[in-house]
Amino acid sequence: MSVQEYLDKYMLSRKIEDAVNAAVRAKSNDPVLFIANHMINSVNSVITKVKARQILDSRGIPTIEVELSTNKGTFRASAPSGPSTGLYEATELRDGDKGMYLGNSVLKAVRHVNEKISEALLGMDPTLQSQIDQVMLDLDKTEKKGELGANAILAVSIAACKAGAAEKEVPVYKHIADISGGTNTMLPVPFFTVLSGGKHAGNNLAVEEIMVLPVGAKTFEEAVQMGSETYHLLKAVITEKYGVHGCNVGEDGGLAPNISTVKEALDLVMEAIGRTGHIEKMKIAIDVAATEFCIGTKYDLDFKNPNKSGQNFKSGDDMTEMYKQLCAEYPIVSIEDPFDKEDWEHTKQLSNLQLCQVVGDGLLMSSPKRIEKAIQESTCNAFLLKISQIGTVTEAIEAVKMAKDAHWGVVIAHRSGETEDPFIADLSVGLAASQIKAGAPCRGERVCKYNQLLRIEEELGEQANFVGEGWRNS
Repeated sequence: MSVQEYLDKYMLSRKIEDAVNAAVRAKSNDPVLFIANHMINSVNSVITKVKARQILDSRGIPTIEVELSTNKGTFRASAPSGPSTGLYEATELRDGDKGMYLGNSVLKAVRHVNEKISEALLGMDPTLQSQIDQVMLDLDKTEKKGELGANAILAVSIAACKAGAAEKEVPVYKHIADISGGTNTMLPVPFFTVLSGGKHAGNNLAVEEIMVLPVGAKTFEEAVQMGSETYHLLKAVITEKYGVHGCNVGEDGGLAPNISTVKEALDLVMEAIGRTGHIEKMKIAIDVAATEFCIGTKYDLDFKNPNKSGQNFKSGDDMTEMYKQLCAEYPIVSIEDPFDKEDWEHTKQLSNLQLCQVVGDGLLMSSPKRIEKAIQESTCNAFLLKISQIGTVTEAIEAVKMAKDAHWGVVIAHRSGETEDPFIADLSVGLAASQIKAGAPCRGERVCKYNQLLRIEEELGEQANFVGEGWRNS
């Protein structure tokens, strides 16, 4: 499109004249700045540029970052990433060239944004999120976004969401609430990772994460304080018992002393909570990630222990008994992925016991088909949303609606490979999700999400609604 065609299409000659007249009437001291601002506000915003680049995530592995421009500015977003992509989640496109980042570079995804997606989105209204996402889905044409890459599509989708909010001159969380049809916003209870294990840490602990939930806090600010205090006092407990070398951290920032059993981990956390003085206000959640140590239909809780005499296999029924005992002894209110991702039967049995919230992560893979199946079969009662598993903002909104309609809990979650983009904080508030899991209260790529929620709470002021003890019923 030539300059003259652009001027004619948007009737800019007339609007420039109107801006000059407005500057004269206002007797502006800086007419150039006045005219520029007047023009920005008078012209409907459209997408003028979409550019992608390769950056590094928190693990030092490449991911994709996108800058999407409108006449209101340039809006940046990046795609988080997990250690691997599951069979049912959207496809993360990597180059596979072992000579570059050991095969993990994402230059193909970058090119798809710069050459194909950019061309398709130029001139579109950034407030029309569902239309933007649909254009990309139509361009890809595959069920799991394998042509363009879910990482490419997601980064553009998030950047467009930020641009849409700017066009409407509202915060990102308010724009998300609007496009999702929500009538209220909510500050979620944070799931702070305090101990790491599984494939996220080099210790012998089989389960992936032990988290603390400050459900008794009155505000999100107080919840952050309680989580931070627990984390630092846990450092002191570990130092006393194992020495300073026990305070190394896992990928999500959780402490990773060389412990082997879940009870050993929970005892450490309980001692730290006790030292905070918040014992009545704190609950515990566990991310088991049982698929990682499932062999056939058995579970090996010693799979990381180099000194084991033999495989300590437990059946699904044995695991259920273990969870029953743990919930009786500790204030556990949520267990994520307690069984293998295909072990629907035992997951359902545990949910039916109503001991705690049972969260589907690997079980569901943020896949609408698997979510629908789990709802129909009452397999679990909470949904963990990883936006990189699903691929667009619009699809994430629809998945959360499905879960809420089933009266499930909703956990908005980070990935082990994170970036400094705090988008999931706004997403959790805009979708009124009652829970957010963003890692430990340390490391920049984790705390940026919690810090954004602090800003949102401050901005909302008296209208801020921290879910607190109502986190399961919201």
